[in-house]
Amino acid sequence: MKTYSVKAADIERDWHVVDAEGRVLGDLATEVACLLMGKGKVKFARHLDVGDNVIVINAGKIKVTGNKLQDKYYYRHSGYPGGFKAENLQKIMAVKPEKAIEHAVKGMLPQNKLGKAMIGKLRIYPGAEHPHTAQVPASGQDQV
Repeated sequence: MKTYSVKAADIERDWHVVDAEGRVLGDLATEVACLLMGKGKVKFARHLDVGDNVIVINAGKIKVTGNKLQDKYYYRHSGYPGGFKAENLQKIMAVKPEKAIEHAVKGMLPQNKLGKAMIGKLRIYPGAEHPHTAQVPASGQDQV
């Protein structure tokens, strides 16, 4: 008996909607990362992008535990002298709440070309509406 190896033609992609309202940021990011990688599928392969498309709604209504709203900082540097920027989670949630979820999920994906392809299948919306109704997305709660 030969070992089955997944080919690019065998990959089937579904659409999942994950509601972030009242969910803890880390738990939500873990579930979304597993859906993007396809770890719950029978045809999972580490070297291929077999994951599904994921739509996250209500991104502005996530929860964090402890004092993370004030204490958690996101850092970046432009590369120029004096180009260091630091913003806490509370400011990011007020301006663009999708950024916090995207940052958390991106850190849980592979840090290579495969991870960039996976993060491209993630769509995050701050409200309950999304423009992907034509794809007939299923609820993402039943997969993990």
